[in-house]
Amino acid sequence: MKKFVLKCVPRMFLGLMLVLMLSCRTTSVQRQEPVLEVPVSVQTSAQDVVQQEAVLVAVQGAVQDIDKYGNITADIAESAMTEAGYALGDILAVSVGDRSFTAPYVSTYSDVDRGQQLVRISNGNVALAISYGNFAERTGAVIGSPVSINLAEKKGYLREYEVRHLEKSEERAAYASDEIFANFRYVKAGKIPPGRLYRSANPVLNDARAPYAAKLAELAGVKTVINLADSEASMAPNLPAAPYYEKLVGQGSVIPLSMDVDFFSADFTAKLKTGLLFMAAHEGPYLIHCNEGKDRAGMVVALLEALMDATVNEIVEDYMITYGNYFFVQKGEERYDRIAGIITDLFVEMNAGNPVTDANIRHVAESYLLNTVGLTEVQIGQLKARLF
Repeated sequence: MKKFVLKCVPRMFLGLMLVLMLSCRTTSVQRQEPVLEVPVSVQTSAQDVVQQEAVLVAVQGAVQDIDKYGNITADIAESAMTEAGYALGDILAVSVGDRSFTAPYVSTYSDVDRGQQLVRISNGNVALAISYGNFAERTGAVIGSPVSINLAEKKGYLREYEVRHLEKSEERAAYASDEIFANFRYVKAGKIPPGRLYRSANPVLNDARAPYAAKLAELAGVKTVINLADSEASMAPNLPAAPYYEKLVGQGSVIPLSMDVDFFSADFTAKLKTGLLFMAAHEGPYLIHCNEGKDRAGMVVALLEALMDATVNEIVEDYMITYGNYFFVQKGEERYDRIAGIITDLFVEMNAGNPVTDANIRHVAESYLLNTVGLTEVQIGQLKARLF
């Protein structure tokens, strides 16, 4: 019996040790499994890590230029933005002087709503602006004001940017006609008869469209031009390339206004008054143009259309022809409605934020001309008589 116990105990002990060893090994493997699992959602490349860290670093500089529209340019190069990881469609946290705000990083002014701040690149440097507004005037920015840019939300505006962003060709062959290329057309809205009022791109801009706009103005027999974009000095070098336009200048039938784009600024309204009084004192047919015939011309023509009993729909459709001409925007597209809101919102703002309808839009236009621009009822009557 004793021999049996002595022989069995070591065997039992060895078996027990073997079980314990296997158990420990199994437990060790189970503990390692979660460490070995790497979910796809958290996989990150080295490049992504660098970019995520880079966009947390502020890009800093100062205001180095302010243009006539109040847009400011900082001494921050486009390359600095790219190296820091910023991209079009990001929402940026911006400080200029003692003002701080968020703004999308976009290509051009039409990428945002009217009145919205934006960051873009202009001639290789960061520019800050307000769509249809004067950034410097509204923010108090001056030459030398410090500028700081950081990330607010990566790709936070990308979807909106992709819907709204527009590009046009400078090649005549890309368009169906000279009229479309030059955005030249007569205004047919309300009680304005065909051939009385025209709108177009700038005939004296020294770009690809100017020769076409100049020739079409001559063919239309335009007698009076309201140039919203140029000063006498800026248009003078380009007049020899547009002899008919130059002849009108020599006759005193062109008024260069060099207007900004803020419809409610003192500069804009004072120059608009000058231009409309000039129009009322001269014979048609009339041509109203800025550079593209889109923004300033679009707003002024819309105002005259409303004055002449156009419906809201007529005003919107004429305004949107320009976007069809340049950018092939079509009714029914999401971006069509976004862009059309620019012109309807303008009249809502004229009406102190109240809705605008066919029943009241003429009154809204007249009130703006009387109370903001400073025309008298007699002068408005004279202007309307020229457009009948």
